[in-house]
Parts: sequence; structure tokens; C-alpha cells
Amino acid sequence: MTSTLLNEQGWNRNAIERQLAHAERNSVRAAYNYAEFMPERKKMMQAWADYLDAIKAGAKIIPMRSAAG
Repeated sequence: MTSTLLNEQGWNRNAIERQLAHAERNSVRAAYNYAEFMPERKKMMQAWADYLDAIKAGAKIIPMRSAAG
């Protein structure tokens, strides 16, 4: 859900994947890319925290229907 919402909000998909720690298939590349996109990731995570705070505070949320219903 987080990945989908962040992508819909226009964040860099590579920054999203790096932040969510989705596995890099190349172990050498993974070791060197740990801090990749860090400034953008910090902004993205603050925006995500603000989004969650708004939900907690009672922001209007559109309910999602279940796949069955």
C-alpha cells in the first residue's frame, strides 16, 4: 500500500524501492546503494508521516472496498 500511494503522489520510484528496502539482486550494488536517494527519501518519509498523522487526526479518508465486495 505504501509503495502504491507514494508512486501515485509522484515520488521517485527508485527512491521508494530503496526506502522500502526491496532487495537489490546484485549484492555488490546493494552494499554501495544503501544511502542512495537519501535527501529525497527523508522528504518522502516526512510526507508519509504527515499523511499518517492526518489520518490519525481524522482526515477524510475514502474507504477501500474489498476485492470480494
